[in-house]
Amino acid sequence: MKTLFWQRHPLAVIVLAQLCGTSLWFSVNGVGLSLSRDLGLSEVDLGRLTLTVQAGFIAGTLAIAVTGLADRFRASRIFAVSCLLGAIVNAGFVLVADQPTLALMLRFATGLCLAGIYPLGMKLVIGWTPRHTGAALAWLVGMLTLGTALPHLLRGSTLGMPWEWPLLGASLLALLGGAMVHALGDGPHLPPPAGRVRLREGLAALGEGRFRAVAGGYFGHCWELYAFWMLTPFLVLREIERLTASPDWVAWLSFGIIALGLMGCVGGGLLSRRLGSLWVARWALTASGAICLAYPLLAWAPPGSLLVLLFLWGLTVIADSPQFSALAATTAPRERIGSTLAVMNAVGFALTIPAISLTTSLWSLQGTWVLWWLLPGPILGLWALRGLADPAVSPPAPAHQK
Repeated sequence: MKTLFWQRHPLAVIVLAQLCGTSLWFSVNGVGLSLSRDLGLSEVDLGRLTLTVQAGFIAGTLAIAVTGLADRFRASRIFAVSCLLGAIVNAGFVLVADQPTLALMLRFATGLCLAGIYPLGMKLVIGWTPRHTGAALAWLVGMLTLGTALPHLLRGSTLGMPWEWPLLGASLLALLGGAMVHALGDGPHLPPPAGRVRLREGLAALGEGRFRAVAGGYFGHCWELYAFWMLTPFLVLREIERLTASPDWVAWLSFGIIALGLMGCVGGGLLSRRLGSLWVARWALTASGAICLAYPLLAWAPPGSLLVLLFLWGLTVIADSPQFSALAATTAPRERIGSTLAVMNAVGFALTIPAISLTTSLWSLQGTWVLWWLLPGPILGLWALRGLADPAVSPPAPAHQK
């Protein structure tokens, strides 16, 4: 009966497993303020821990792509094993948090494990729901967003307890996610193996004008997104201190700001059916860029108003992500789509590293003005998209071609 339930609701199983697995991503950030208080970690130290996860994810994604690992083994098995190893590594951080070298090594290993969770979740969606991949992708990215916010919820619900508890909670969630996908298995509609991915072919796709425009927009989005998520607790703490409210609110509000991105993804997916993916991507990138520009200029405003602005930023900053993925899938050369998307994702996540490094290292010196270092992302992303027509709203094909 359980197997029947899994197979009747595969998308629900996959997105919930994705939520649980990706709670490992920002697990340390959820207890960042506690680590600063108890272990003396600075904003720069916390930034390095996040950067290392990103580097591990990039390395893991490229390794899986180049070796063809995802085509030689079942996607559900890789997902489950990655969740298991990620849970162990994340829990191990508790033992070495005060040892910088070992702590960074374990966060890098966490990133490696996440490379077997997030991308493989996409493949599982294709295997189970091939006719609804677009809508499913919005839910999948939304769950990645919620998973990113989950450590803040775990911290908020364990206030007064040691900071180790939320980290161990994230590990337990990852184990649950792996077990769910292991019980589900691979879907009946997986595409045939694509063979060995060649990075040279993926880079060559950037010579295609339409794909280069989409990739440029995606790169700008990546520059802004993860740095904003990293800075969210610091921005919230600033407003909480101005309100002279309890610091306990930081975890809850940070969770809400990041988690609201789930609604942005799903709402953007619904709008894209009528207005097209490119329209949604452009307006989401424009809105988040406008907030990025305005926030430092409004730093004098009442704290409540700025918290509302942060919630709007959390809503829009991720809404374009599934739309860029959908656009990339339709504009990438069909004969080398696997290598093309692998390279695009790797480059995009690589751009998150300098953005996070720059903003966290300058936060103590520049305060809210550090946000303007994120502005090149939305500006250059929109510039790359100029003149691009949305395939979803292009003139309909003749009847015999439909």
